[in-house]
Amino acid sequence: MNLSSRRRRDVIDALRRGTVPQRGLDVMAVGLNRFEAAVDAELDGVTGGGAQMKAVRGEYGSGKTFFARWLTERAKHRGFATAEIQISETETPLHRLETVYRRITENLSTAESAPSALREIVDGWFHVLEQDVLDAGASPSDETGLQQAVDELLERRLAGVSKSAPAFATALRGYRAALRAGDVPHAEGLLAWLGGQPNVAAAVRRGVGIRGDLDHFGALGFLQGLLAVLRDSDYAGLVVVLDEVETLQRVRSDVREKSLNALRQLMDEVDSGRFPGLYLVITGTPAFYDGQQGMRRLPPLAQRLATDFTGDPRFDNPRAPQIRLGGFTQDSLVELGTRVRDIYADGADAAGRVEDLVDDAYVGDLARAVAGELGGKVGVAPRLYLRKLVDVMDRVDQFEEFQPRRDYALTVDGSELRETELEARELGVVGRPRPSALSVDEIDLEL
Repeated sequence: MNLSSRRRRDVIDALRRGTVPQRGLDVMAVGLNRFEAAVDAELDGVTGGGAQMKAVRGEYGSGKTFFARWLTERAKHRGFATAEIQISETETPLHRLETVYRRITENLSTAESAPSALREIVDGWFHVLEQDVLDAGASPSDETGLQQAVDELLERRLAGVSKSAPAFATALRGYRAALRAGDVPHAEGLLAWLGGQPNVAAAVRRGVGIRGDLDHFGALGFLQGLLAVLRDSDYAGLVVVLDEVETLQRVRSDVREKSLNALRQLMDEVDSGRFPGLYLVITGTPAFYDGQQGMRRLPPLAQRLATDFTGDPRFDNPRAPQIRLGGFTQDSLVELGTRVRDIYADGADAAGRVEDLVDDAYVGDLARAVAGELGGKVGVAPRLYLRKLVDVMDRVDQFEEFQPRRDYALTVDGSELRETELEARELGVVGRPRPSALSVDEIDLEL
């Protein structure tokens, strides 16, 4: 596997915790190759100044979060900044776009910078402006003239943003002035304001002539400003993932209506060309896209994302506005396990033992055993399966006498299961008793 030791460690550590790795997903992207050409073409279109919205549907456990991180990692390799946001009624309500914008800046990352990369992006933009002025013939020895020329270029670059989000442009000017004056507290406050933070001291805002707080509509202007800064800083654009939008089905009806309207508003703005360089991704369950408590409550929104999924999934259109993830089969789960085994073995102290004892046959047996523990529901098994697989390989790597087929008994405690995994397990045990611990050689799968 072509992974650096750090990326390999990040992948294995995340799987050990039962979470989706933040990077290194390209080598684990089982079954996603059919989306590669369409995604790359859409990213190319956004790089050229367009905007795109993509809806991803799939049942719990089908890999929506994995797909989103695979896409953002692919985008970073192409020069995009990215931000992944989990929609939540309490933490990130979709109907409050000022909060969504704040989460974007808090989770903003690039290939070079981890979240939040807002400071690096803004500071890098000022450097680009200065370099552009120097390239145009300004003398580096004339500091006053150089800075005046940078100020003039800044105004020209922000002309469009100033019309729709004057506070964003004002804060950028003030931030630059505070940095030049060495006033770090003032600069920090203005950067926080640029990031949509709500508790910026009034004195900081008054110092540059900013009044009031960022609201729902102002957030759209701030997003437009952020995209302008990214574009001028030679980034290809910005990928924003709104994950788990199906949570809208569980909120109060008035909040749900506001949230769906906010989503429609975002789509309208993308279509209107207001956000050049934005690739917006939403993920949700089929119930959200098709149910009466989801998108169907707002027909204009449902119509925009309507896609025919009645045919053979093999012939789904990856270019459609909405795509579906089919989830894992037993074969694809085993393929994923062998890839993870190979990633682990590349950096293991006892690589030979890992490859010999956790061979393809054992990887397959463990996959079937974990799926059996979850009522045969392969689609919800990947997270738990990979966690157990890493646990087995940890023991093989550390203990020379450990033999997984002899010394490892698969145990699945309810406390380590997520809600959907618990439901699958309960459905699978209705009407028959289950042992609390089983060897992989002793499991009767009853598939």
